[in-house]
Amino acid sequence: MKTTLDLPPELIDEAMRAGNCGTKTAAIVLALQQFVRLQKLSRLRAMRGSMPGFSLDLDTLRGRACKA
Repeated sequence: MKTTLDLPPELIDEAMRAGNCGTKTAAIVLALQQFVRLQKLSRLRAMRGSMPGFSLDLDTLRGRACKA
């Protein structure tokens, strides 16, 4: 898809060097992929420790008697 963007040339050049990209398009695609990846990781981190309806503990899963 073609899109016209007004991006700072220094930022594009830096992104191309940082990502070892040969083209501006490759640098932008890589940056967008990384952005999406980081957003997904952020959402996963926010869910850490929350699993509604999950009632088993590790001792039960491993078949051990609980020491409660």
